Amino acid sequence: MDVVNLFDAVVPDPDESRPDGFRRGALQLGPRLGASRIGATLYEIPPGERLSPYHYEYNNEEWVLVVEGRPTLRTPDDERELRPGDVVAFPVGPDGAHGVANQTDELVRVVMLSTKREPRVAAYPDSDKLAVWRLGGDERDELIVKRSSTTDYWDGEAG
Repeated sequence: MDVVNLFDAVVPDPDESRPDGFRRGALQLGPRLGASRIGATLYEIPPGERLSPYHYEYNNEEWVLVVEGRPTLRTPDDERELRPGDVVAFPVGPDGAHGVANQTDELVRVVMLSTKREPRVAAYPDSDKLAVWRLGGDERDELIVKRSSTTDYWDGEAG
């Protein structure tokens, strides 16, 4: 079995293709460990950046484990600063909404863990979007839509 040390692991530089405010480096741990049912990614979040947009999932539970720094965690209940060693679980559905930001002047390192159930369905309350990923490998079946773009169930169906 392989071992990855969260303190020594080298995380790639932040992805410059991501928009300002969401730049972070990421190192997927699952493939390195041979994992297939639980995903784990070590993230480095520079000062002033966020891990991802505020969201919740419908088919997967997620956790965050703070390795270094003091990230700010946003949940439906509040915003609070976390510290190294803190672990928080985000249940499926709106009660599990979360966002992780680095509002400090120092680097933040966190591990995000997730079940790997498909399809992945996420909701983004701030931007009123829904996303669906990995539906059998056909990219046409992966989508991100505004909730306002919904249509009737029978739209386009011929009788």
